Amino acid sequence: MDLSKIAVSINKAINTQEVAVKEKHARTCILGTHHEKGAHTFWAAVNRLPLSSNAVLCWKFCHVFHKLLRDGHPSVIKDSMRNKADLTDMSRMWGHLSEGYGKLCSIYLKLLITKMEFHIKNPRFPGNLQMSNRQLDEAGENDVNNFFQLTVEMLDYLECQLNLFLGVFSSLDMSRSVSVTAAGQCRLAPLIQVILDSSHLYDYTVKLLFKLHSCLPADTLQGHRDRFQEQFKKLKSLFYRSSNLQFFKRLIQIPQLPENPPNFLRASALSEHISPVVVIPAESSSPESEHVVETDDLVDMDVPVMPAPLETKFDDLFGTTAAVDPFNFSQNGMRKDDKDRLIEQLTREIQALKEELESFRLESGRLCQALRGRVSELEAELAEQSHLRLQAAGESEFLKAELDDLRRVREDTEKEQRSLTEIEKKAQANEQRYTKLKEKYSELVQSHADLLRKNAEVTRQMTVAQAAQDEVDEVRREMQEKVKAAQDIAEKQEKEQLEQLQDLQRELLSSRTELDSLKTTVGSTQQASSEVLGTQLVALESEKAELVQSLSKVEAELAVQGEELEKVQSSLGTERESGVKAAETLQNQLNEKESREQALESQLVAARWSGLQGALEEAERIITDSLAQINDPAHISCTSSADYLASRCQASLVCMDRLHSAREAFLADNTGVSELVRVVTQCGHLVGDTIVQGSATSHMVPVEQADALSESVKLCGAEALDLLGLMKQRDSLTAADSSRLKAALEAILAAAEKLRPRGLELQQGELGDMVEQEMSATSAAVESAAARIEEMLNKSRASDTGIHMEVNERILASCTELMQAIKQLVVSSKNLQRDIVESGRGAASMKEFYAKNSRWTEGLISASKAVGWGATVMVDAADLVVQGKGKFEELMVCSHEIAASTAQLVAASKVKADKDSVNLQRLQQASRGVTQATAAVVASTKSGKSQIEEKDTMDFSSMTLTQIKRQEMDAQVLVLELETRLQKERERLGELRKKHYELAGVAEGWGDGEEVTG
Repeated sequence: MDLSKIAVSINKAINTQEVAVKEKHARTCILGTHHEKGAHTFWAAVNRLPLSSNAVLCWKFCHVFHKLLRDGHPSVIKDSMRNKADLTDMSRMWGHLSEGYGKLCSIYLKLLITKMEFHIKNPRFPGNLQMSNRQLDEAGENDVNNFFQLTVEMLDYLECQLNLFLGVFSSLDMSRSVSVTAAGQCRLAPLIQVILDSSHLYDYTVKLLFKLHSCLPADTLQGHRDRFQEQFKKLKSLFYRSSNLQFFKRLIQIPQLPENPPNFLRASALSEHISPVVVIPAESSSPESEHVVETDDLVDMDVPVMPAPLETKFDDLFGTTAAVDPFNFSQNGMRKDDKDRLIEQLTREIQALKEELESFRLESGRLCQALRGRVSELEAELAEQSHLRLQAAGESEFLKAELDDLRRVREDTEKEQRSLTEIEKKAQANEQRYTKLKEKYSELVQSHADLLRKNAEVTRQMTVAQAAQDEVDEVRREMQEKVKAAQDIAEKQEKEQLEQLQDLQRELLSSRTELDSLKTTVGSTQQASSEVLGTQLVALESEKAELVQSLSKVEAELAVQGEELEKVQSSLGTERESGVKAAETLQNQLNEKESREQALESQLVAARWSGLQGALEEAERIITDSLAQINDPAHISCTSSADYLASRCQASLVCMDRLHSAREAFLADNTGVSELVRVVTQCGHLVGDTIVQGSATSHMVPVEQADALSESVKLCGAEALDLLGLMKQRDSLTAADSSRLKAALEAILAAAEKLRPRGLELQQGELGDMVEQEMSATSAAVESAAARIEEMLNKSRASDTGIHMEVNERILASCTELMQAIKQLVVSSKNLQRDIVESGRGAASMKEFYAKNSRWTEGLISASKAVGWGATVMVDAADLVVQGKGKFEELMVCSHEIAASTAQLVAASKVKADKDSVNLQRLQQASRGVTQATAAVVASTKSGKSQIEEKDTMDFSSMTLTQIKRQEMDAQVLVLELETRLQKERERLGELRKKHYELAGVAEGWGDGEEVTG
């Protein structure tokens, strides 16, 4: 189907004429969505229409859009969600009108938005809402919470349907036959789609409420019941009113709801519920084309009437009849009277029969009409029963299949259970046998371990005794050496010091006595220790003899146990032979399994290669689509930044390294295909994104650079397609080289680096030094401002008096407090930045950390400059105010500017800080202090301004009437001039802020991570 034909049908269907949309145009639009599998052409045509300026055009757009959502391609809903914001704004705009098509358009747009949101949240529901009971259960996933939420969403959806119903009916004059006029049909035509949707919503809501009442308490669902009953009354009334309109009788058969709403508290009431079925008759069976057979064509009971000329001729020849002439007494008079009476009687009977026939005719007409209505109802019921029968047949087939599966599963389970029981019995017998052997072996091990422990204890005690003896010998040798050393020293002292001989002799005597006592002590100690060790050795020898005897007994027992162990080993040998036979059987089975595994392995290799082929083809499609996008004229409006392009190039280069490694691994071992598939898919996406972003970036640079970048992008796409083509063939997979593609990506990266903002070209040392310089300059500016304010305060006290001095002191004092708060904020910001750098730089230096986080560093620099500049400007403004040359408003604006600059500094400082940092809390406290100080400056400025103005109030008591009138006119002229100037200054302020934002964005590289728009 030609897209131009679809666009023409859309423009014909949506026009400004107040008539209903023609079905052939709407049908062409619906077929167009199925042809292109989406609604791109529809929205491309609609976006060119002035929907916001013409209410009739917007109303017909809503009607056609509703048809597309119901009967169009399923992708229409997804494509239309992109325009949800525009539809919401349009609904809000038309909602300001209280009557006419404007109010109806607002309600209809809200309904369409609700319908799109419902289908996006519940993708199982088709656009026409036709579902079986099984599909409705699957939509809730057998979760009562999902059913509860789904019921709420359906009630909201139905509420929007009813609002549109009521809005259309309230806008029509129902006292006239509006349904036969073109304007009335234009308003009533969309209600056909509403009737179709609301009938399904009513049916599904009833079934879901019965399901919820079977799972939840009745009190929990009281709100659901109240809301449903209110909607039931409205829907029943609207269906009844619609069925009486001539417009709907020809196009749709509207069902009638029951007299009372369903009783959800009684579970059996679900069987009494009949789903309403809306029947749309075929075009050939319209009421105008039906042929009505009249009863006059079947029976003719009229008596032929004699023509008037014959009757007059008879009277002329034979005179008047006896009924007319009572004095005509002829011979046959009596017979004529009888005939006349008979004729009259027959005439009366004929007249009575005519009246009776007419009543029969009317009655038969009424019965035919009633029978036609009954036939229509029966046909609707038959269609519904057929639908239910088909649903029941489908569910029956599904249940039969499930029953067969369950039977097969049960049989397999029983077989496995029987084999498992036999295996368990064998395992239990082996377990018992193994347990007995284990117990015997444990007893032998335990007894052997006890003997080993006793032997080790005896050995340890002997070792301790030997160590004690060695220690005694060591002490003896040390004492002997000390005695020899003391003797040598004494002899030397005796030879060297003759003058002190007597003193040395006395000392020698005392030392000898001490030595003798020490010798006696040592001798006694040695004798006692040797006796104790001797007794211990005797005891140990006796205990060792006992242990040797017990060891011989244990060895005898071990011999007996060895004989029993040989018997057990013989029995184990017989079992081993049977196990060998079983192992041979299992080996045969294992060989068969290996053959099957080899066949499966070959199939797996083919599947792996086919999966790799699919990934390569998908990557080729992605890159081909990206190359097609850059040649699309609509892509010209797309833009991107050089930083984002550089990041995409770097990610692509990293992915290319991974692709090389994955390819080498696959060539070495073809089982590792999953990693290669993932890397190929990721490379396709990244290279395609790089191509699109490179083309979008070329739209923002000069022509020469744009051409070079476009050529690099196209070369990259061609190299990527060549590489993927080589990798698709097994023979050329080993020869596939990604170096040319990497070279193309590096060329794009180099071009992106050249296009990056100048602020990013700062060296590491420059960024780090600049941060320190700006923070120091800010501190110096704040201290200088505080000193100037103190100087101005001293001058004001010396020169001013009265109110002026009081106002100046109050303003300068508040400015001083603000400077102190800013100084505290700068100090806190420095401490917090130091914590951030220390915690985030790792092994790198501080300058390297600032360079790595260049965007954050530039934000700090910009914020510091703003704070320092604001402090300087505020001091200048305060100086002028104190001198009487400035304006109070300038000082208030400067205060607000400082508050904004400090907020920027706080935001730039805390963006990388830990939320639990103590310095962050101090910074936030200092920020609140700056805010309070700013408010104090503004308050003191306003108070001072009011005091000065009260002092300068004018006195009009001495002016005449003419003078007052003149002054009044001058004041009015001045007010108008000031208002005009105020408006111009506001516009100028807006333009200045916009330009400031643009320049700041260019200088600091805002929007690096933004996606391409358009």
